[in-house]
Amino acid sequence: MAGTDHAVSTVRVVTATCPDEATAARLAEELVRSGLVACAQVGGPITSVYRWQGAVERDEEWTLTVKTDAATAGRVVEAIVAAHPYDVPEVLVGAVEGGHVPYLDWVCEEVGRERP
Repeated sequence: MAGTDHAVSTVRVVTATCPDEATAARLAEELVRSGLVACAQVGGPITSVYRWQGAVERDEEWTLTVKTDAATAGRVVEAIVAAHPYDVPEVLVGAVEGGHVPYLDWVCEEVGRERP
């Protein structure tokens, strides 16, 4: 698949916020080990301001960012939500419009690869 436009149209970035670094790191490792994502980054802390149950809240959170493909993105969202401690976790999927094609090809090759 190297050098194709297929990877550009197929790669997805999934982001989620987590209450702490440990949760984000655990999710990152589980998703990579399972083969649902090619790689994951944990960043933070960040400050999130949002409205919840009628009140404006402000919390420290950590960001989880993972790369997968379009066919697997739904399963990634389900896995994050199932393991997440929040009642309504933020989990967003974005399409990749461009990038370094060899990297995008690598993402597509890694997702779903048989694991030992």
